[in-house]
Amino acid sequence: MKKIPKPTGRALLFVAIYFIVSPFLTSKMNAGSTMATRPMDAFQDQQTNVTGTITDMNGEPMAGVHVLVQRTTIGNISEVDGSFSIQASQNDTLVFSALGFTTQTIAVNGRMAINVQMEEDVTQLGEVVLNAGYYSVREKERTGNIAKVSRADIEQQPLPNPLAALQGRVAGVEIIQTSGVPGAGFDIRIRGRGSIRTDDNDPLYIVDGVPYASEPLGDVQTSGSILPGGKGFSPLNHINPADIESIEILKDADATAIYGSRGANGVVLITTRSGREGATQFDLDISTGFGAVAKTMDLLGTEDYLMMRREAFANDGIDPLPFNAYDLNGTWDQNRETDWQKVLFGKTAQLTDIKGTLSGGNERTRFLVSGSFNRQTTVFPGDFGNRNISVLANLHHRTKDDRLNFRFSANYSSSDNDLIATDLIREVLSLAPNAPALYQDDGTLNWENSTWSNPLRNLEGKYLAKGNNLIGNATVDLKLLEGLHLTTNLGFTQSHLKELRTIPSTTFDPAFGLGSDLSSAIHNNANRTSWIAEPQLNWNHALGHTKLDVLVGATLQERNNDRLSQFAMGFTNNALIENIGAASNLLVIGNSEVRYRYAAVFTRVNLNHRGRYILNLTGRRDGSSRFGPDNRFSNFGAVGAAWIFSREPFIKEHLPILSFGKLRGSYGTSGNDRIGDYQYLDTYSFGSAQYQNIFGLYPTRLFNPGFSWEENRKLEFALDLGFSRDRIVINGSYYRNRSGNQLVGIPLPATTGFGSLTANLNATVENTGWELGIHTVNLRSEHLTWTTDINLTLPKNRLMEFPGLEGSTYADQLVIGEPLNILKVHKSTGVDSQTGLYGFVDFNGDGIISAPEDRQVIKDLNPEYFGGVSNGLRYKNFHLDILFQFTKQLGRSYLYSSGIVGGMSNQPQSVLDRWQAAGDRTDIQRFTSGQDPNGLLAHNHYIESDATIEDASYLRLKTLSLSYTVPVSGETGFGCELFLRGQNLWTLTAYSGLDPETRSSSTIPPLRYITLGTHLTF
Repeated sequence: MKKIPKPTGRALLFVAIYFIVSPFLTSKMNAGSTMATRPMDAFQDQQTNVTGTITDMNGEPMAGVHVLVQRTTIGNISEVDGSFSIQASQNDTLVFSALGFTTQTIAVNGRMAINVQMEEDVTQLGEVVLNAGYYSVREKERTGNIAKVSRADIEQQPLPNPLAALQGRVAGVEIIQTSGVPGAGFDIRIRGRGSIRTDDNDPLYIVDGVPYASEPLGDVQTSGSILPGGKGFSPLNHINPADIESIEILKDADATAIYGSRGANGVVLITTRSGREGATQFDLDISTGFGAVAKTMDLLGTEDYLMMRREAFANDGIDPLPFNAYDLNGTWDQNRETDWQKVLFGKTAQLTDIKGTLSGGNERTRFLVSGSFNRQTTVFPGDFGNRNISVLANLHHRTKDDRLNFRFSANYSSSDNDLIATDLIREVLSLAPNAPALYQDDGTLNWENSTWSNPLRNLEGKYLAKGNNLIGNATVDLKLLEGLHLTTNLGFTQSHLKELRTIPSTTFDPAFGLGSDLSSAIHNNANRTSWIAEPQLNWNHALGHTKLDVLVGATLQERNNDRLSQFAMGFTNNALIENIGAASNLLVIGNSEVRYRYAAVFTRVNLNHRGRYILNLTGRRDGSSRFGPDNRFSNFGAVGAAWIFSREPFIKEHLPILSFGKLRGSYGTSGNDRIGDYQYLDTYSFGSAQYQNIFGLYPTRLFNPGFSWEENRKLEFALDLGFSRDRIVINGSYYRNRSGNQLVGIPLPATTGFGSLTANLNATVENTGWELGIHTVNLRSEHLTWTTDINLTLPKNRLMEFPGLEGSTYADQLVIGEPLNILKVHKSTGVDSQTGLYGFVDFNGDGIISAPEDRQVIKDLNPEYFGGVSNGLRYKNFHLDILFQFTKQLGRSYLYSSGIVGGMSNQPQSVLDRWQAAGDRTDIQRFTSGQDPNGLLAHNHYIESDATIEDASYLRLKTLSLSYTVPVSGETGFGCELFLRGQNLWTLTAYSGLDPETRSSSTIPPLRYITLGTHLTF
């Protein structure tokens, strides 16, 4: 294998940006140059000085009002006396905006003077419109818990997964990046884990009104060694964050009940960008960046490592050294020292992102077409990475009589993942610092006379994943009568994933003499298609001071999955390993066709009396093909209420500082059908053995007609306050979610031939917590604005009841009254000062440390609290955004997975503070090579004790974004913004492993990224 040269020429992209931008930044023109004008008369294009005065509702002059020529970067700010002056043509439109006031748009129409009276926005919350899925609601009038993240926040993160934009920004939503490998996914929990099973706690995703399946199509046998959890390439990576206008998260019963069983774990609504009214505009975004592992382990150098090994053998009484102690017996160079972390995962990952958007339209028709390219490489040696290409198109049209509205959107993406088949991290961290060189002099892999497994052998095997995804949506809204609308929402999604993992014979030591006839490959092909049709009838009517909004609708959905996984072996040449037809042996690992059908009717009734008293009633009847014939349908509903007490006359009179105040609450039920398909049926699988060349069948599941829905009961109370025209906004909420009728495996006698039967059990899981959000406008002046947002979540999870827990398969994992995510471990007493071995509490007093009898200590791995703090500062043309994310939690320490201390595995520097002689008091037992039975047994108990559970809390500078809007002279229609962004720039933690977020040292942690780019408008 030849050495791979380092990539060069990355500066070319910076040069390209410079040459694209520089012509437009010239404020003067050379003699003899010409400039094309817009296709209108010279009079219309002539720039004039428009002046005027801006006042408030009381006629007082207003300073600091932003005045902007629409669709340009030409702007100014009003003076202390309210006066303003700006260059504009007679056909231009001026936009006047100020915090706390309604934005006004005024056409110049040839006027030289324009006076403006700004209208006070009593509460800015009222201007925020939230997408609740089947309906929209203003922030101040919502009865449910809906959080929103806007495009301005989403575009600040470089990763091609929309969930990355939510980290640290939304209370009650815990999001963890599983790995820094391109294509890896995120784990998300909205208000905790409600199901005992670990595979059905993900929320429902809706993209432009279309349900989007987040379950990976990958197979654990192809991707399990490189992407954590064996989940494969995350389908959410197909949704380009640059195409997203906003993300709403629905959390409580009032907000989620209208989605019935699909919304039991919360709902994530993703709305893509759409065209805006105005002249046709082209936007170009170009950025490039670099990523690296933010932290490496402080491991032993050669001198300390060899000392550890010698002492271990001496403690074990082993002399002479074993033949396979190559690091110590003279086989390997004992003067050699290599920083394997730097060599094998210390490369700089490269990130490139290019996006172009064409948009525009008029008051009747709007359009948008965009395309983007994203490439992200890895920190491993070699040219590995992920490439994404996406296209978004949408069209909105409204007829002249406003009776018919039509919306269409299509989002297509394609991804190409080219990675090594196995993550190197665990092997790299354990390598001896004096291990041999990677390459021989001729550039081939060095196997050092078969004394080690060269870690670069893993580069010979590949994980290849090619996928594409299509999301299409069409919505037709017909006005039947005044206040009565018929809406039909149609959606279609299609996903395809082709995976390949290769294991060529070149991954093995050539001394074994293995040829391509023993090379193998695993192929996985998976497809998923889904369609949905939702007719809806909406009626709005005013009854005096009461507004009535009634929604009635139905849902029909079908989803089809098919998958074929095959193991191929025996090739005439390794060059043919990717061709399944070239294999001499084929074995079908899995072949399935699954169909899921869902039907529902739903209704919503909203009453709003005098804008102060709001009642929201939701009901839904669901039917799912995943349940038995006796329980296929079920009813769910919720009630939400709100009192906007700040609109009461006595509040306005006595509390003028209070700009907004609302009490709200909700209670409701929802089901959960995220349990897999055909779980209630008799099922059979093919065996691996043959009889007369025929594969036999064997039963894998028993029929259960009573198989039914899990049930979730959600309760919430909340208080929303705004002070001083919303310069201070505080949101606080308490929630209690109880999930019952849990679907778990009930143990069966062995004589039945089955270990358990999946059925409903009267087990209940409770999630409670407090959520706090604070928004403040700290400074607001003519040139400087500073805002702060804080969110904090204090969650609590516990298992309330589980009949027959002691006799179930969950007996060693769960405890009544404790959280679901716990560890039952030994109680460590430290290192015995006389023997030098780890000691533990013998809870049952039998003189033997054993499991599960002596694993009586319970450690909760759920976060104690988490949240984020963001600050936004705008000074003239500069804009700075900073986001800190924090979590208080426990996690497994690095020593849990680092191997026995003294074995042929490198260790952190902290192990040098070990026991050496009687009377020593320390936390590390005496070194042992693993051949001392007592030392080995003590180590095995140690890694399953509370001694390897430590504080994994952290404070992280998650995002930093600095942008500058370049002033452009004249009416060119051109705009330019330059930006510098960073992610995961700094972390404060006491965690001993690579990363406290993943709490793992077995995979690449989230990378530290720095990107530089520009946004150009034509």
